[in-house]
Amino acid sequence: MSVEHSLLGKDTQYPTQYQPEVLFPIARAESRKQYAHIEGITQGKDWWHVFEISWLNQLGLPQVAIGRITLPASSPNLIESKSLKLYFNSLNFTQFESKQIFIETVERDLSNAAGAQIKLDLFQVDDLEISKPKGICIDDLIPERLSEHPDSTLLQLDQTTDDHVEIELYSHLLRSNCPVTGQPDWGTVFIRFQGKKPCYRSILAYIISYRQHNGFHEQCVEQIFSDIWQLLKPEKLMVYATYTRRGGLDINPCRVSDLSWMPEPIRLARQ
Repeated sequence: MSVEHSLLGKDTQYPTQYQPEVLFPIARAESRKQYAHIEGITQGKDWWHVFEISWLNQLGLPQVAIGRITLPASSPNLIESKSLKLYFNSLNFTQFESKQIFIETVERDLSNAAGAQIKLDLFQVDDLEISKPKGICIDDLIPERLSEHPDSTLLQLDQTTDDHVEIELYSHLLRSNCPVTGQPDWGTVFIRFQGKKPCYRSILAYIISYRQHNGFHEQCVEQIFSDIWQLLKPEKLMVYATYTRRGGLDINPCRVSDLSWMPEPIRLARQ
């Protein structure tokens, strides 16, 4: 279904009764047409942290948790974020015999919407640890040129060396806009790269060029992955973005050319 028919950006009544039908799937295929030939574009995962999870136990007492949803990048659909928020709100006054039954119910409903098996892990509210980024931060570099919109020609190899490297870079300067509401999305992007050494300044310029771009989180990560793959021609590549929270949710897409490079999910301080 097209996002124009979703509830995103519209005034909405929050449900107080269980409503799995509120979940709104969006097909990935349309945005992936131009990347269909890119190795790894469907390899990886989308991790969602859900900070506003609550339900009633068998005694009718409220329970709360933080959830981590794992959605495979190979799923035919992603789930529109506002519909996911409304779905979890619809569970707030629903009674479950056990936490396991709650998990199984959510996994079934989300899997039906995504068209693939979804996993939900629950954490006590004090147990989801904050991680420190690993690798080389490139935010203090000075790019040679800037662009107001994503420009893959910014990406360059390091012309001063023929070194073959395996590196991990990250930047906190990723910003894009929701294509429906226009609201800004902020994130940290991690790039693991094996091949001829890239120019770090050019990668920073490319990341900055997304500041006025309209695109969903998953689509931005797949475009970054595809452009680096095509322009810099690495042997292996991982792109992983940890976006800040909006509406009680944060979205963290990761794409890899080699499944052995699949990282463990993390939560950063801004999330």
